[in-house]
Amino acid sequence: MNLPNALTLVRMFLVPLLVVVLLTEFEGRLVLGLPKELVGAAIFGLASATDWLDGHLARRRRQVTALGEMLDPLADKLLTSAAFISLVQLGAAPAWIVALIIGREIAVTALRSVASARGITMPASKLGKFKMASQVAAILMLMVGWGPLPWFRPIGEVTLWVVAGAALVSAVDYYRRFQKLTSEPVADIPVARKRDAGERRAG
Repeated sequence: MNLPNALTLVRMFLVPLLVVVLLTEFEGRLVLGLPKELVGAAIFGLASATDWLDGHLARRRRQVTALGEMLDPLADKLLTSAAFISLVQLGAAPAWIVALIIGREIAVTALRSVASARGITMPASKLGKFKMASQVAAILMLMVGWGPLPWFRPIGEVTLWVVAGAALVSAVDYYRRFQKLTSEPVADIPVARKRDAGERRAG
């Protein structure tokens, strides 16, 4: 177990802790003397930071592994999905927008799995990376905006709409790329490529 993969596992283990902190009815809504939304945002921020760090270390140390490539996107989706569902439960995010975003994640994951089974790599697009970054921003602002810093809530709501738009557009982009790649003759399909120095998947 190398360090990048260990960080990915840490991110996965932080998911249930995040849900417990956000959805448990603590006395006075405080955890360790702090508003639970602020503690939840700190946990989510730490977990999101490990996403960047494990990819950076994997490339720098040349420790990209098949296990890491499988676990990294799974950890990302577990983290963001758990955060969004918790925000719906708290009433801080509309359920239909969250359903749309999570549905997009499932659909894109399915497309990538089918493409991978055919020996085709579908790396994350720039739009997909933008969607991931805007998701993190929206979740953080909605968390703190629902609790101790209410002036962040309107910004978080606007950012959530940006996430929804990016999710839809990037899903269409992935589908078009999938169709193009899978419709090519077998001899013309490029050999599965790993991104520069094993860049990990995102978005």
